[in-house]
Amino acid sequence: MTEAPESPCFPGYETLGEIYCVSFVRGISPEEALRRFGVDEETLEEVDFDELGHRSVEAMSEDAAGFVGAARIGDWTVLIEPGGWQVAVDEDIYTRVSRGTEVVSVCRHEYAEDSFAYIVDGAPVVHFTPDMPDDRSGSDPDRFVDQMREVGLDPDHDIEGPDIVDSLGGAFALAGHITGLPTSTDLRTLRFLGADPLES
Repeated sequence: MTEAPESPCFPGYETLGEIYCVSFVRGISPEEALRRFGVDEETLEEVDFDELGHRSVEAMSEDAAGFVGAARIGDWTVLIEPGGWQVAVDEDIYTRVSRGTEVVSVCRHEYAEDSFAYIVDGAPVVHFTPDMPDDRSGSDPDRFVDQMREVGLDPDHDIEGPDIVDSLGGAFALAGHITGLPTSTDLRTLRFLGADPLES
């Protein structure tokens, strides 16, 4: 089997459950990230990681996060959708969130497809399912092939061959390579600005 990253990257993501999206947005504030995502600004409040998850699950509807949170890490904002998936795959949302900047997004979806996305100014540059890293799309799908190999996501992976041990762990490690953020950052220790999404 393809080797997984040696140590957990951005620990805490694995506690988010069966469906979630963790996105890193360069150079904008948590407030601006939430505004671009589309939230009811009257519901903005500071929460910890556990409360973010509980609030979102309680308010979930139609397989989308019921409460989203954003926190600053260096020059990036991490935007978390517990129970959601939209920044990775919803064109309307990722276009708004990535306007004039770049977004790295890792999405787990228990009964659909996991996703890794690198989006620049509204345009997907690299997109793939982490357990099928050979099948990539976007304007420059080979941009990170060397980094993919380093984190155990073989860009030439044979679907008929051995499984990838920890595809999501590899996806978070790749996010660390792209953002340059310390992958030891424990998401569970962050304080988030959270809010209810607007009705679509």
